[in-house]
Amino acid sequence: MINATNEQLELGFNGIRLSPRNPGRAGRVARATWWFAQMREVVERAMDWNAAGEARPEQIWIPGAAREVKV
Repeated sequence: MINATNEQLELGFNGIRLSPRNPGRAGRVARATWWFAQMREVVERAMDWNAAGEARPEQIWIPGAAREVKV
């Protein structure tokens, strides 16, 4: 059994039907304004982190590095 539709499905919250978005310039500008306000708020709430200390030295073994080269 296949349920297929060529219609766009719309979901609502608590039985409230969502109105279609205004695809015009005013709608885009309003959404962009909201988005950038949210991003500014996130930046304002950001914490300063202390820089990590310098990593401790690590000695590694490279296979074949101890071989002598005979000429």
